[in-house]
Amino acid sequence: VVSTQSTGSSGINAEYGKQWYQRRVRGVLNYYTNYYYKSNLRNCKMSSGLKGLKNPFLDLDQNGKVQAYYIWIDGSGENIRGKTRTLDEVPKSIADLPEWNFDGSSTNQSTGENSDVYIRPVSIFKDPFRRGENILVMCECYAPDDTPHPTNLRHECNELMEECKAEVPWFGIEQEYTLFDSSGKHPLGWPENGFPGPQGPYYCGVGADKIKGRTIVEAHYRACMYAGVKIAGSNGEVMPSQWEYQVGPCEGITMGDHLWVSRYILSRVAEEFDSVVSFDPKPIPGDWNGAGCHTNISTAVMREAGGMAHIITAIKPCPLSTRNTLRLTILPRELITRGD
Repeated sequence: VVSTQSTGSSGINAEYGKQWYQRRVRGVLNYYTNYYYKSNLRNCKMSSGLKGLKNPFLDLDQNGKVQAYYIWIDGSGENIRGKTRTLDEVPKSIADLPEWNFDGSSTNQSTGENSDVYIRPVSIFKDPFRRGENILVMCECYAPDDTPHPTNLRHECNELMEECKAEVPWFGIEQEYTLFDSSGKHPLGWPENGFPGPQGPYYCGVGADKIKGRTIVEAHYRACMYAGVKIAGSNGEVMPSQWEYQVGPCEGITMGDHLWVSRYILSRVAEEFDSVVSFDPKPIPGDWNGAGCHTNISTAVMREAGGMAHIITAIKPCPLSTRNTLRLTILPRELITRGD
């Protein structure tokens, strides 16, 4: 402890010592504040109370009621929102599900003084988290005047799909993503300071030194299967902590519903493991692999014998690169060979 009672030159020294001491105290406090803040971000399950154990309350009887989790896309066009309502009985179809609403001013979807946005159910999936008769409900957004909300791109897409319904369009989507720790800033399993080894051994890799997050990937795969999402496969990607899964083939507008619900399930599964999912196309700057969402499409005639001629006709007017043309040409040949 520095005394400040002396005078003269010793008083000057004492005042300097006091300031030095205060700076040291502030530095120590800042260090521990930042340390515990970062530590808590990386160990969020400490605050959950269950510490990764099964929630015992989910085994309680629901007295014949059903929990319906309504899902919609928010104003970002990228993020998913959702909330739960109670149904008195199990719905037999979409027509049995009530329309609902939410506050658009909290999701960047308010269209004026009336911030209400209405959500209209369009598809139903089984809920892999609550299980039983509980459901996930994919919804479209509508404005207070009952017109499709500006962020509702599904409505127009569905109209286009109805116009070309006779073509029986099939879609297959390859969704890539990156896993981060609970802070959403640090790739899952990467060194605390620095970077992992160069890319090369991670794509479709095996082993703890190559693969990070497989538990999440396997849980997501099984949850999608349970829910009724048409998940078709998964694999590790080029960058460590980066993965891909495939959805499809799905016909018409169902492709969008299955893809968005699969994204919700993925983020929700990762939440259980205190991890964050990023669909950012370039999550890590520098010479690290990006993440995309590749689309494969075919029509009925393309999948039949002699379909290659229809494929060539379809792609000729398109200003595609040689590489993309080659990929579009080869993929359907494999499908036709397998009889798909």
